[in-house]
Amino acid sequence: MGSGVGTVLHQRGLRVLTCLAGRGPESRARAAQAGFEDVADLETLVRGCDVLLSILPPSVAGAIADQVGAALIATGRDLLYVDCNAIAPGTASAVSRTVTAAGARFADAGIIGPPPTRPGNRIYTSGPGAAEFAALGHFGLDIRVLDGDVGQASGLKMCYAAMTKGVQALGAELLVAARLLGVDQTLLEEQSEGAVADVRRFVERALPTMPPKAYRWIGEMEEIARCFEDVGLPGRLMLGAADVFTNVRDGGLLRTELPLEPVAR
Repeated sequence: MGSGVGTVLHQRGLRVLTCLAGRGPESRARAAQAGFEDVADLETLVRGCDVLLSILPPSVAGAIADQVGAALIATGRDLLYVDCNAIAPGTASAVSRTVTAAGARFADAGIIGPPPTRPGNRIYTSGPGAAEFAALGHFGLDIRVLDGDVGQASGLKMCYAAMTKGVQALGAELLVAARLLGVDQTLLEEQSEGAVADVRRFVERALPTMPPKAYRWIGEMEEIARCFEDVGLPGRLMLGAADVFTNVRDGGLLRTELPLEPVAR
């Protein structure tokens, strides 16, 4: 997603910097293809940026905010920090406090859909820096400002991802269970009619591309669980989805038995 957002901005004439210290060869290749300039450290990065977009696995959003905050204090820089990660509103608020205490301005953002290099991408934003961030809409991004403070955009993302990724987790587990129980073909016949057929087709389309992403979705499901619990709802369902993606990431039974080929009808 980060390379997709940066590609669009670079293609429309903006200078895009990144810090790839500690990142692997695939990340470096994506950044080079997107036209990013790799800098040595976060202090160099914040010196060279007016807007910093944090687009990372959600499990490290807080740690990166801490590191960027330290770099802002060390350099005395003032920039707009936009957290675009799939994190709970409470996590977004904590990130906001960290970077604003270090002197930055802040916008909460939630990315919906595929990378912006493909149709269907929207970025929702809220909080004090939302209008400023929305100016990047002049450079190819579809940015939509929500009324309200930090947490509105993150909350929307949490509820959206709970359905799309939660259904994939449930679908993966039930289809593997059906195969192991020897009822997969009968289940297919039962799920090929009525409203459930649309859900079945969604799962079949989504599962082949899910395994490489599973490691990122573990933290996202944990953030959704936190989001739900913070408003008084049970989060265990999303923690179960996190367990499914952990099993896939670790090459467990789910990954080895996933029906990743098109299903014969």
